[in-house]
Parts: sequence; C-alpha cells; structure tokens
Amino acid sequence: MDSSPPDLAADIAARTDVYFNRTRQVVQRFGDKRVTYAVFLRRPVISAPRLMLAWLDEVAAARGTRFDIDVTHPEGQWTGAGEPLAYITGSFALLSDLETIFLQKLGPACVAAHNAYQMCLALPEVAFLAMEARHCAGAEMQEMMAYAASVGSAAARAEGARGFIGNANDGTAHWFGAEAGRGTMPHALIGYAGSTVRAAEMFHETFPQETLTVLVDYFGREVTDGLACCHRFPTLAAEGRMQVRLDTHGGRFLEGLDPAESYAVIERHAPGAIRRYRSDTELRYLVGTGVSAAAVWRMREALDAAGFPKVRIVASSGFGVDKCRVMADARAPIDTVGTGSFIPDTWSETYATADIVDYDGAPMVKVGREFLLRRNDDRLKGGG
Repeated sequence: MDSSPPDLAADIAARTDVYFNRTRQVVQRFGDKRVTYAVFLRRPVISAPRLMLAWLDEVAAARGTRFDIDVTHPEGQWTGAGEPLAYITGSFALLSDLETIFLQKLGPACVAAHNAYQMCLALPEVAFLAMEARHCAGAEMQEMMAYAASVGSAAARAEGARGFIGNANDGTAHWFGAEAGRGTMPHALIGYAGSTVRAAEMFHETFPQETLTVLVDYFGREVTDGLACCHRFPTLAAEGRMQVRLDTHGGRFLEGLDPAESYAVIERHAPGAIRRYRSDTELRYLVGTGVSAAAVWRMREALDAAGFPKVRIVASSGFGVDKCRVMADARAPIDTVGTGSFIPDTWSETYATADIVDYDGAPMVKVGREFLLRRNDDRLKGGG
C-alpha cells in the first residue's frame, strides 16, 4: 500500500507515465524485488542532483521506506557523457512509478549548470546576474534553472572565476546566498518617464541607496543618453555607484556604429580577435548589431573620454556560452553580464535516462547498456 499523503500520491500518479503506474501494479501483484537504477545523461554535464535527491527523500518518507542513493558525481563535479550520476536502490514497487519525475528534476538542471559553468569560465573576471525567470515555463522550472546557475557558478568559482553574484527576483535569490533579487529598470519605466535621464532621476529618488544602473538603449542613443545620465549624477559616477546597461536588440547597431566603424573599434582594442577565421555568428558577436564586443568597447571609450572611468558597463542580450567566449577573445570591458542564456537551447540534450542494473542482487540490464552493469559490478565489488 502507498502511505503517501493523498495529494502527493495523486500528483505522482497523474504526472508519471502510465506504463510505470501499471508496472507498479504488476509488481505488487506478483511480488516485489529490490532493484538498482543507474541514472545518466548522454552528454557532458555538471552534476546537479539536489532537487532530485530532495524529492526522492520526500517520497521515501511519505511511503515509509528508504531509498539508498549512491551519488557517484557530487554536486558541481564535471561528468562525462554516459557516466552514471547516481545509483538509486530500493523497492521496485515503491520506485517504479517515480522514474518520469525524478528524471525531470535531474537532466535540465545538469545541462544548465554546465552552461553556467562554461559561461563563468569564459569571462572569469566578470560578475554574472541570473535573469532567466522570464524565459521559464513556470515556477518549477524557474527554481530549477536558478539552482543550476548557482551550481555551475560555484564550480567555476572553485577554478578562480567570479561567477554569479545574484539574480533578478526574490523567490530564487536564496540559491545565490541572498535574501532578495537585484535590478533597477526595464524599458517600460523609461517609456513611462519619457526620457532616459528622467527615468534615472525617478529611480534614484525612489531608491537613493541603490547603485544606479541605467538602461540606455530605449531611444537608440546609448552613448548620448548614457553620458547625459552620468552628467546628471556626477557624484554617483565618480563614486563608482553608477552603471550603464547595454541591451541593444539585434535589429540595429549601437549609436554611432556601423559595420566599418565596428571593425575599427575592434581593431583599436583587440585586433587579433578579427584576424582569424570566424563563423557568421561569431562575427555578429564581434562587430554586428546588438550588444557586440564593438558596442561594449565603444561605450567604454565614450565613458572614459568624458571623464567617467568608474562608471561600469552591464551587458545583456543573448549572452550564452559562445557569446561569452567571443567577448573574452575581444577582451570586451564588461563588468557584469545579465543573462538567462544558461537555459538549454537544445532541450533533447537534457533528457536523463534511468536503467535498472540489478534485481535482488542479480546484475541485469537491457542489451546496449552493459557499460552501466559493469560499472555497477565494480562499485559493488569495491563496497562503494
């Protein structure tokens, strides 16, 4: 019998695949066995099992049982394609209907953690701010992606990167060791205020103790409006309490740039970045529209020339792994990256898989997955 609270039992029954529910009924009818599942992904990842483990503990407690879980790759550790992340052992009757849900809680988190890890290592001196919430399919995914970013960030920090310093909402700020999220203004506030300077004034009057981060692309005058805000708040600018955020969309160049001028900017600061083969995507990140490396360098030039060297630059808009690497090649003077692009692009890569490798102490696995069986044998022989 299932001693789970009615809501939990109903939730599991409704969300799992029907053949797992039916498998459980068959096992209950013909006799239980103790089984071991090996859980893995088909691509390299950073291990991020905490949400899965917490849920399994909750279900085990509700069902009055215990699942013995051997996490072979601890949280934050790089894991190769096909390497089991964990072995889960327990009653087949009490485990068989959980597979759908525990795989959901593992795969996407591990891939997103790997993305965040790579991004942070590509720009080790840059602070990252997690801004994934608006791209998530509900609260459960939002929690998972924030957790994943924190795991990838911690792994990168262990290798010397600065990593994620926070996120953009209160609900998942705890994953980054904070009580609240960070952020200043969206484009909507600038439209409401009628000018970038006026939006900055309104924000500073409302939140005078906050660092003033001004979004400068609304009117297509990133340099003009950015400098105008610096002149309006010279003390904040001189104290390093002011930032300009570049979020120029991919349909146009930053103010004052075009293809020729973008190349010229990179030639002044990182000529090696454009003197070797680049894919079309890499060239766009370097000298194309939107928040390119040339755009960041042009903003830095303008701030320094106007006497505002302590005003920092926040860059956002599509900062995934590849874009971060290109920015590193161009030595783009970014202080903070705001991004949710650690969310996996190819969702099929997030599919975790589980196979039973042992039935009541007898090793057995479907043909083609013998590598899991061999590793399980080695683990058992070693007493792990």
